Amino acid sequence: MDRSDVTLERLRTFVRVAERGNLSAVAREMRIGQSSVTRHLRELEEALGTALFNRTTRSVALTEEGSRYYANALQILRLVERAGDEVRNGSGLPGGSVRLSCTAALGVRHVSRLIFLFQDRHLGMAVDLSLTDERIDLVRDGVDIALRLGPLTDSSLKLHSLGMSRRVLVASRAYLERHGRPETTAALAEHEGIRMSNIAGSEALALEGPDGKLHRVPVGGRLRIDHGLAAREAFLAGRGIGPAHIWLVDDLLAEGRLETVLPDHVLAPVPLNMLIVPERADVARVRLLAEFLASEMGNLPGIKRS
Repeated sequence: MDRSDVTLERLRTFVRVAERGNLSAVAREMRIGQSSVTRHLRELEEALGTALFNRTTRSVALTEEGSRYYANALQILRLVERAGDEVRNGSGLPGGSVRLSCTAALGVRHVSRLIFLFQDRHLGMAVDLSLTDERIDLVRDGVDIALRLGPLTDSSLKLHSLGMSRRVLVASRAYLERHGRPETTAALAEHEGIRMSNIAGSEALALEGPDGKLHRVPVGGRLRIDHGLAAREAFLAGRGIGPAHIWLVDDLLAEGRLETVLPDHVLAPVPLNMLIVPERADVARVRLLAEFLASEMGNLPGIKRS
């Protein structure tokens, strides 16, 4: 093996292909041609004298040797990154890039503004903010930190609870003046509802009454939506009644453009969590952003710290 042929560039390409299992996706991510990705892998395999991947026309998968090499390559790249962090930290100016994924509506309404503040404090920091409501694979997609609402099942990631997001039932004043203000859960069931089609169980609302009794109210209506910002617009347009996170509509409630419905009934809050790829948690710039978000997210409207 010619050690000079085992370059950091080839190691980085190998690691991302191992994680994504797709050459074209890695090419787009690295902003190079797919032929360059193929060449990096071929040259690395030639330098090592062994096949790292089993290739098919549609995908690539690590060989047994490739799996062992991946673990070591990851450690090498982590050490290189840590060494760079130490040099930057020695200058007193943290820098580098962090990839952050966030639930879309929360990102637009609040997190983007927090990122602006973070970058104003740390001028050398670059943040790649991706907004999506899909449950992504952080390792496969090269994401360092994710902010997610709702229960989580992936135990392989480092989880930090940021708090509980409180919700209320809302509708526009115009809708309530046209259709009446429901005073009971039975009356609520007769109204037009706005449902989130990407949330399990949205066909019914579970409301805790002032006496502690749980009421399950079916949600009817002609409108189903899969994005929080679209639901916000639907409430404003007087399309019906529905649940909303307080951080989504706090300004509209303060302005009187939306009103709470059955304010003495309580919707169950939703967990807000921060997920971090364990191998990235000790990278200084990732840790810096994670600590900033942990301190600031609990100050958002309707977020009750754990």
